[in-house]
Amino acid sequence: MLVDSYKFLPRSFRPLYEGRGAFPGEEAPVWTPFAKRLSESRLALLSSAGIYVKASQPTFDLDREQEHPEWGDPTWRSIPATARPEDIAVAHLHINDEDLLADPEIALPMRALDELAREGVVGGAVANHVAVMGYQDRRLEDWHATTAGEIVAHLRNEDADGVILAPA
Repeated sequence: MLVDSYKFLPRSFRPLYEGRGAFPGEEAPVWTPFAKRLSESRLALLSSAGIYVKASQPTFDLDREQEHPEWGDPTWRSIPATARPEDIAVAHLHINDEDLLADPEIALPMRALDELAREGVVGGAVANHVAVMGYQDRRLEDWHATTAGEIVAHLRNEDADGVILAPA
């Protein structure tokens, strides 16, 4: 399936986002040595699919994004590891949510992570994973000022040793 990341953007925006490369000052990869063995580590998942728990959490702000196509909702959601597929909803203008709703594991592989823990490949999973809307303003001002710090605090509170990024 072909994903059109620019579907909801005016055609004139495409050159602003496509093929521009790294931001100034972010050319080198971020690297932190992993201190523990994976089999002793507690892992969290971070999905960029705009997943939320439909009965208890607000949707990501799609109305504002449709009005301001250069904007993406910078908030995040804590997704309980006990959430069932029928508990999950998706709010993201740049992906087809039908596949995600049919099988949320493709964007938030909680059951697969649990299986790795049962097999002893990883030490375990956190109780609450993280979901964001992956499409964001290139400047990432809200992320730098607020979102990133909140997610890091959440992951520390969950005693996460590492994070698996599950892009949409």
